Amino acid sequence: MKRKGTGASAAEWQLTLPSLGWLLVFFAAPSLIIFVISFRTADVTGGIGGEWTLTHWRAWSDPHLLALLWRTVWISLAATALCLLIAVPMAWFMAGCSAFWRNAILLLVIIPFWTNFLIRVFAWKAILHSEGALVGVLRSLHLLGAGDTLLYTPAAVLLVLVYAHLPFAILPLYAAAEKFDFTLMDAARDLGASATRAFFSVFIPGIRGGIGAACLMVFVPVLGSYLIPDLVGGQASDMIGNRIAQRAFADRNLPEASALASGLALAVMVAALWIWRRQSAEVKA
Repeated sequence: MKRKGTGASAAEWQLTLPSLGWLLVFFAAPSLIIFVISFRTADVTGGIGGEWTLTHWRAWSDPHLLALLWRTVWISLAATALCLLIAVPMAWFMAGCSAFWRNAILLLVIIPFWTNFLIRVFAWKAILHSEGALVGVLRSLHLLGAGDTLLYTPAAVLLVLVYAHLPFAILPLYAAAEKFDFTLMDAARDLGASATRAFFSVFIPGIRGGIGAACLMVFVPVLGSYLIPDLVGGQASDMIGNRIAQRAFADRNLPEASALASGLALAVMVAALWIWRRQSAEVKA
């Protein structure tokens, strides 16, 4: 048996190397290539030039891009917060219900993945359309004006983002809630805490790891999303992912698209490392 503190054994390295190699080849290496491309000039034919430059990184100083980045950040934070608001009570309920209902709810959470993502977004486009049944019902109830629409608004983008990424919040939170010792809730009630106090003071800290994982699994994909804003949002709902897609496909400026994507990735990486260091410090304390 390997002694504590002596490092990983040969068997552990053998088990880890396949997955580590996969990550290096298909994740780390492409990210490094994109980072290098961001320092090259753009070719007039849409390719990559042979000279080195920092011009594309200066695009981050553009006020319009900074405004777009701020919109992306607040939409991503709002989508993450809404997903947590829905997923935390759902995880608590799933962990406490019977095996039959737990499996049934898990199936309902996973079923949307059986359908193509693009089809699901197009379905929401039909639901939110100004001639759709939902808008008609809201107008008949005088909750929506005659000239008001649901489609091509920031609210529509936020709604569909929450729908698309909610399972990524439910699954890690359920995994954490399933391992939670619910007798701690009973002990808190016996000591005089109300149900609400016990939920927020005992259950929420007990699934802190699942909450952190859910935040990362929702926030990071939403931050780079471009398909949903493109299909259900208007020009006022564009996110940084739409600008990256425009530079890569329409403008065929791969170095600038790489600079935007690399800057976004570096920002997320720094934030994730900061959160990880704080959690590690709290665990050691």
